[in-house]
Amino acid sequence: MFTYFQRLGKALMLPIATLPIAAILLRFGQPDLLDITFIATAGSSIFSNLPLLFALGISVGLSKDGSGAAALAGVIGYFVLTEATIVINPEVRLGFFAGIIAGIISGHAYNRFYQVRLPDFLAFFAGKRLTPIMSGLLCLVAAFICGEVWMYVQNAIDAFSHWVSQGGSIGHFIYGIMNRALIPFGLHYFLHSVFWFSLGECVKVGYEVASSLQEVCLAPELVSSLSIGQVIPNIDGSTITSIAQDAARGDLNRFFSGDDTAGVYMAWAFPVMMGGLPGAAVAMYLATPKNERKLVAGMLLSLGFTSFLTGITEPLEFSFLFIAPALYVMHAVFSGLAVIITNSMGILHGFGFSAGAIDFVLNWGLATKPLALIPLIIAYFFLYAVTFYAAIKIFKLSTPAPPAETTDEEGNKVASKEKPEAFIQALGGAENIKHVDACITRLRLTVVDSCCFDEDKLKQLGAMGVLKIGDNGAQVILGPRAESVATSIKQHIA
Repeated sequence: MFTYFQRLGKALMLPIATLPIAAILLRFGQPDLLDITFIATAGSSIFSNLPLLFALGISVGLSKDGSGAAALAGVIGYFVLTEATIVINPEVRLGFFAGIIAGIISGHAYNRFYQVRLPDFLAFFAGKRLTPIMSGLLCLVAAFICGEVWMYVQNAIDAFSHWVSQGGSIGHFIYGIMNRALIPFGLHYFLHSVFWFSLGECVKVGYEVASSLQEVCLAPELVSSLSIGQVIPNIDGSTITSIAQDAARGDLNRFFSGDDTAGVYMAWAFPVMMGGLPGAAVAMYLATPKNERKLVAGMLLSLGFTSFLTGITEPLEFSFLFIAPALYVMHAVFSGLAVIITNSMGILHGFGFSAGAIDFVLNWGLATKPLALIPLIIAYFFLYAVTFYAAIKIFKLSTPAPPAETTDEEGNKVASKEKPEAFIQALGGAENIKHVDACITRLRLTVVDSCCFDEDKLKQLGAMGVLKIGDNGAQVILGPRAESVATSIKQHIA
């Protein structure tokens, strides 16, 4: 079951990978930047269709061969599920969950039916052409079920999210800890899915003021009393030009739609990723014995800079997760405190990819009190640097070891190669690998026996950590090159 959830988590990354281009287009089209309406609309269209992208991406991600037929099945399943559910119960709001449900059903429908043969008089509909048909039928059944029971599921999800969001500092602290605590298992995307794409909603309203077209996202109950041609409350001289048909849902979507209350569950990450983790890298470098510092400097400082610039943190987090778990506990606690601090200061910020310097600068114009994040980022750098260094020294915790050297047949030292043969051998051989895929930073594997891994060899090849999930599941953390390594392994085995 855990192995399946890690596959699903990986599949979620495909639609999430569309967010950077959506955020870039939306931001550059805004009046405070290029002020080009069609560019902003292009970016907005991606956010507006996120549930459909989830259905398409998950169905492809779960399919055995990533076929376009699986994508078509996901799209068909999504339309059947959403439209039929609304007819059965107009009060049901599946939102992005419709994309997840349709994607899961369609991905499995493809795997089950894409090789099915039919009698000759129905042969045209056999194989891959059968999968969209079966997906539609299965999603029709799912629509009936959702129409009858989804309100109970939605109430449970709303209760959890509102318990966290209305829990004040305690709720924010728990969210921050959970956000980091789920990363080692690759399940943090499920938490993101609720808070980034489901919690809260607003309706986008376009208006003209001083001959300039602008947009704002307002609470649905307020928008219900507005109409085109009216003035937006508290915006003098404004004239409403358009009102969106569908609501924008979730912290991330609302932030880019112009909701000035969104960003609660994103702003905290900037101090941690731009300040804290680079500070942790410096601490581990300084705590390394002097004769080994040159050997770890390149790795630690590059991982710290990656976290600062892009917000990709997993390679750095996994560099100390397994060798010094106490440091990771500190990291999770500091993350929880960051959520409390940013929200108590009224800071709201967001990102299309992750909380790195690129998103920090790009989305400055949409943020609330972004300037206050700068001293907070600096403070978190020193917080991590000082506490991590002190903990390593006082409790004699381990730090990342220098990259191991390998030797050739004559005993000469050579650098480890990133060849697929080397990875396959370290993973127990081709016969041990049943399935390999990747998300942004990690290989996700289904194997015959994870005990066959040569973990020392994997570390020589650049792995920051190996997470075994039972006897048949594993994750190998490689950083941004995970996708290319997975592709080369699959091609070599094939």
